[in-house]
Amino acid sequence: MVLRIVIFVAILGLIFLGVRRIWRDLTGNMRQVEAEERAQRRARDLADRKRTDVVELRRDADGTYRPDDKSDRR
Repeated sequence: MVLRIVIFVAILGLIFLGVRRIWRDLTGNMRQVEAEERAQRRARDLADRKRTDVVELRRDADGTYRPDDKSDRR
């Protein structure tokens, strides 16, 4: 009887450790993919800022987004 309990606990422990390791691997991979996407998005945004046809909007005192004063002068 005790041997059955020990075997049952050992099997449950191995299953728990396996599931835990799979969970850690998956979350680690997801974090890595999210970090790569964030870096790509950041690089794209920085490249877009350098373009001349992009108008940068500033939040005004009343909460409305308007073009910056510098961009109005042409």
